[in-house]
Amino acid sequence: MNKFFYALIFIIILGCKSTIEKSVKTIEITKDQVKSSLEYLALDELEGRSTGSKGIEKAAIYIENLFKENNIKPYFETYRDSFNVKDVIGYNVVGFIEGNDSDLKNEFVILGAHYDHIGRAKTVDGDSIANGANDDASGTVAVLEWAKYFSKTKNNKRSILFTLFSAEEMGLKGSGHLSERLKNANLDLYTMINFEMIGVPRAENEIMAYISGHDLSNMAKKLNTYTNTEIVGFLPQAKSYELFKRSDNFPFYNQFGIPAHAISTFDFTNFDYYHHVDDEADKMDFNHMTSFMNKMIPALEGMINTPEKEIKMNYE
Repeated sequence: MNKFFYALIFIIILGCKSTIEKSVKTIEITKDQVKSSLEYLALDELEGRSTGSKGIEKAAIYIENLFKENNIKPYFETYRDSFNVKDVIGYNVVGFIEGNDSDLKNEFVILGAHYDHIGRAKTVDGDSIANGANDDASGTVAVLEWAKYFSKTKNNKRSILFTLFSAEEMGLKGSGHLSERLKNANLDLYTMINFEMIGVPRAENEIMAYISGHDLSNMAKKLNTYTNTEIVGFLPQAKSYELFKRSDNFPFYNQFGIPAHAISTFDFTNFDYYHHVDDEADKMDFNHMTSFMNKMIPALEGMINTPEKEIKMNYE
């Protein structure tokens, strides 16, 4: 009788585990969600989201409301991390999901993107609003979708900060401020990934995305191992263009000396509208964006959940 009872309990536990695992695997980011968020952030109503504008205020409120609706807490007293650039007030928007492992929750991973853009650009056919759909509403939407995903699955042993930066277009001022603030607070930061312009696909013969500063750490290799496929590769021009230093990952690398990289699918051959008024939502490939976000999930989960810090700088 006892043997039968314990066998039955074992079967029930296995069944529950299988059901839980299946429910986690079936949570996918949908194209409709991606399209809806990006189309809002790239509206003319948001005036190109320049830092300090009424338009970026609307974008910030949109991000805050999404965090609230998905029970994603602010890391600070509010979601906003405010700073000044001369007479302009800017604010990063920071969401927080605490890790569920008693030890690893004290280690942090940052997933970031900049939600500001340049506001106005050269007028074309009467349009002067630079909506910044690819740059970087696309990366912003990715971070928001992953925030929603982890808020549902709770599949994060480490704690995660979802950071949307402003004043990137003014010289990485938002990420510079936040990285310094977190460093002064002695945050145990494991890794940081900034997602920059992921709205358009690369050529079919190219790896889906590339990582800046590829050889500085083993991040690309580990992310590909976690996904069991090559999703992140190397862009030969990245070094000559100094891409590693030109995105919001760089201040975190400077402050913490940890693997902090940018990942992008824009490679200077596949999109003609950088800082242009035609960087519009209708130029985005939503199938590509959704596919990229879903394919990145195992990579992010691997990075966030490994018992040891497997991603390291190559000089260590």
